[in-house]
Amino acid sequence: MATIELRDVTKKFGENYAVKPLNLTIHSGEFVVLLGPSGCGKTTTLRMISGLETVTSGNIFLDNREVTWAHPSARDIAYVFQFYALYPHLTVWQNIAFTLQAQNVKKQEVEQRVKEVSSLLKIKHLMKRRPGALSGGDQQRVALARALVRKPAAFLMDEPLGALDAEFREIMRAEIKELHISQNATSVYVTHDQVEAMALGDRIVVMSDATVQQIGTPAEVYHNPANVFVANFIGSPGMNMINGHYSNGVITLPGGNLYHPPLDWVSKIEKQLGGDSDIIVGFRPEAASIVSQKELSAKVFLVEMNGSNLMVDLALDADSNIRIRINRGDPVIPGSVVNFSINPLMARFFNPSTKIALKME
Repeated sequence: MATIELRDVTKKFGENYAVKPLNLTIHSGEFVVLLGPSGCGKTTTLRMISGLETVTSGNIFLDNREVTWAHPSARDIAYVFQFYALYPHLTVWQNIAFTLQAQNVKKQEVEQRVKEVSSLLKIKHLMKRRPGALSGGDQQRVALARALVRKPAAFLMDEPLGALDAEFREIMRAEIKELHISQNATSVYVTHDQVEAMALGDRIVVMSDATVQQIGTPAEVYHNPANVFVANFIGSPGMNMINGHYSNGVITLPGGNLYHPPLDWVSKIEKQLGGDSDIIVGFRPEAASIVSQKELSAKVFLVEMNGSNLMVDLALDADSNIRIRINRGDPVIPGSVVNFSINPLMARFFNPSTKIALKME
């Protein structure tokens, strides 16, 4: 498999950036997910890697070989599109074999490779059918088989599960990950679905407004977001964000609540924000717990059952709401006031001016 390297790669349409300077190395055998909202530049990045889109500036390398201006056919990369792009007049077998036949691969080898990949993707029984007679999930398997049969250096996938319903998405998500592991393939996957990204990626590249916001493992972007955007975008729901004011080792929060950060973090907050300044306190829903003693308090205004847990919406005051995830046995009644605490190891702090996370290590 291949290593893919992007060095200061940019893409502009007219005067507008689709992708601002991007530096990224995707290691051989790694599964990297490009994640972000529509229009953030993730698909444009994928298309530049494939050669379907030219770069405005910068360089792209495949196994240390520069391919910036190489034709897509010279890059040894397979591309799986969102809407399958199968030939409707050809059978499944013919769709899978088409690329090999176009490359004048010997008939015996074509048959052997099609047989192998159809067995791997469990579509051997569909080989005589045409795409119009297949379900969405089976069409996507055929599209994956057509990419796999080439044995390319890398796989690029552009929201391949976007057209499937929820049940098929879960099934195909597991199959794509299993396929990646079994093939030890270098894979780059585009999605706007953060659940999909967290499930599939070895690393996630979070993008917004044509800019990379953070690159990290699923655990890193979830537990240690680089900025407010990543904190809100990753997670379902996203991280709670409370505007407060720091002074003398204490953070004053809405509703008259006082939050005491760990003592060894106080000097780090003051070093980055000063001794008297506004601050944003962030924490994941599962970082909070209901307690009997008064630490922080808020009014319950909505309780939702979420499997074995409860998702509880709390109001610190008229303008500040948070969501916490608690055990079903915890006593919470809409309209009541509850006391809660925040696990200090899971609290995060952000500069309200730059929206960037404070460094606590």
